[in-house]
This record gives sequence, C-alpha cells and structure tokens, in this order.
Amino acid sequence: MRRRREEPGWLHGKPPPLWARIAPVAALVVLVLVQRLTQGEAEVGFFLAGLPPVAAFAYGAAGTAVFAGIVLSLLGMPWAGTAHPRGADLATVAAIGLLSVVIAWVRRRRDAQLVSVRTVAEAAQLAVLPPVPEQVGPVRCAGLYRAAQRGTLVGGDLYDVRVGPYGVRALVGDVQGHGLAAVGTVAALLGAFREGVLDDPELAAVAARLDRRLLADTAASPGSVESVESVEGTGAGAGVGTGAESEGASEQPELFATALLLEFPPGLDLVRVLSCGHPPALLLRASAVSELAVEPGPPLGLGLAGPDLAVVADVRLLPGDRLLAHTDGVTEARDAAGEFYPLADRLPALERDPAGLVEAVWQDLVHFTHGGPRDDVALLVLSLPEV
Repeated sequence: MRRRREEPGWLHGKPPPLWARIAPVAALVVLVLVQRLTQGEAEVGFFLAGLPPVAAFAYGAAGTAVFAGIVLSLLGMPWAGTAHPRGADLATVAAIGLLSVVIAWVRRRRDAQLVSVRTVAEAAQLAVLPPVPEQVGPVRCAGLYRAAQRGTLVGGDLYDVRVGPYGVRALVGDVQGHGLAAVGTVAALLGAFREGVLDDPELAAVAARLDRRLLADTAASPGSVESVESVEGTGAGAGVGTGAESEGASEQPELFATALLLEFPPGLDLVRVLSCGHPPALLLRASAVSELAVEPGPPLGLGLAGPDLAVVADVRLLPGDRLLAHTDGVTEARDAAGEFYPLADRLPALERDPAGLVEAVWQDLVHFTHGGPRDDVALLVLSLPEV
C-alpha cells in the first residue's frame, strides 16, 4: 500500500540538508574576504556576529560553540581587517554566541523528541491500518491511501482484505470526519471486520456486526444515557426511542460510516457485494468501465444494518476483470472550476498499466485538483487470477 508523500526532512526531526551546514561556513569566508579586500572601506566584520545563530539551526551545541569561538577570534584579530571592537562589543558577540549554543542544544533535544514521537505515531498508525499484501488467498490486491491531514498515515478512510473460512472478504469504508480524530473509529471498525471474517458465515452478518460496533461506541461516549448492553440488545430493525430515551439519544454524539463489503467465495468466479451507503465499486472489464449494480443500504451506526435490510448482490467475474473500490474523497474532489472528478470516465485511459492502476488514478487526481484533494482518499483494486 502506498502511503502519503514524505514530509520535508529539515525541521521535522531529520538531519539538516548539506547546504544548511555549508551556508554559515561559506558566509564566514565571504565576509572575511570582503573585509580584507576592501581594506576597511566596507565594514562588514560585525556581520560575523549573526553567523552563530544561523549555525545553531544546522549544528549541535558543540559545533555552534566552535563557530562562536571562531567569530570572536576573528573580531579580536587585527589582521582580519575588522574594526577594533571594544570590550562591550566583544561581550555582546559572546552573549549572542552563548545564546546560539543554547538554541542549538534545545533544537537537538527537540529534534530527538520529535523523531521519537513520529516513530511511535507511525508505528501505531501502521498497526491500525497495515499495508495490504499483493495477494490475499486467490485474490490479487493493490491499494493506495492518502490521509487529508498532513503528517499522518491514517485518517477517516479505511480498507482491509482478509481471508477466512468463508472466502476472501474486503472492506472499504469512510467514517464520519477525517484526520486523527477519526482513527479511533477506524480501528474499532477494522477490529470488528476482522472478527466477522472469521466468525460470520453471511456478509450481512458482518455488516450488522460493524453497525453494532458503532452503536456501542456511541453509547459509551460521554453524554450518553444508554449503556453498551442496551445497544448490543438492539435489533437490526429497531426504531427510534421515545420519551426520555429519545431525548437522551439526541444528546449523544453521532457516529456513522459508509462501507462497501465484498466477498469472494471459495471456488466460485463471482463476488458478493453489500453496500452500506457507500459509493459503488467499478468493474473494469477489458476497456469498459461500469458501476456494480448494488442497491445501497443505510450507513453503519444507525442501527439499521442487518439481514432484513441488507441487499447482497452476486456479480459474475470473467478472467481479467478487476474491481475498483474507492471512497468519496476521490469522486468528490473538485478542480479549479468546481467540477467533480469523473473517475469512471477517466479510468479507460488510466487502466492500461494494471500493476500501477491505483498510482495512475492518484497522479491523475492530483493533476485534476492541482495539488491533491482535501479529503482522505482510499483506492482498492481486487481481481481473481486469470486461468
């Protein structure tokens, strides 16, 4: 699975670039040469005092201290051609150099802490949404994820592909909100899905499990007057409460998500699809692109997902067919004129490279929106091996 582009390394915990380390040294040499060649006609010597703070952004405390010592030595040497600084002037330059050393020391500590925090955060996010392998059981997979919030790997979209006793099952979803605030809901849904892959024989039962998971999280959130036990006992077709229950339910925060569930039964050349308010998947067959005809059900988190309301469609697959599931961050992206991204119309020109379809769609989306969409984006391509 391809992740978000790397952030700039400088000032993000990584070592500064080479030019940042060379710049203060080059400036030191240039200032000394100018002072010497002009024979005092241009007094630039005191510009040397500004170099230790610059060096503090590229060197550690020890390197900055050496740099400050060199500047003080040059200011005090007559051969350097600088004006003869007085004691107060040298004391000021020394104070600037000392402050630069402190800045360099604080920066290094801050960088070390930032590296540690980013490493832990990335490990936690990858644990929530690990990369999708190239093949799960007999199903070939290719995925791409881009979080809307800068510096994050996981946002409000999710997908996963797992193999279980009832075949290979895939999930593509979009929870309420985006960015880090939605990661908890993403983790809860993925955990419930992975349990359902192993335990639930029907795809509708997996959807009902995800629905109950969101209802339980809503009931357990601050301000809720309902308990998790009451949510677990709610039927799939339960109505809206009345009286105090209805009033209390209106006070609790609302959690909901759209999802697309797909199942590849073992030994069958077909896919079963269930939509919970999610954008339809696209079927790529030869050079033709069509939407899977699946009647969408209600989103998850409303207490309505279950066997009675879920509509599962069987779609026959031919050799070479591919399914592209996506989130609305793709189709709701706009260009400068406010036009939505026409994914289905642009796919025929992008699907010529099967191995790089998701990357080709992303690059085309970036070009279309002049920099990339402002919402989380998830793309998942699934196919059975050709006979």
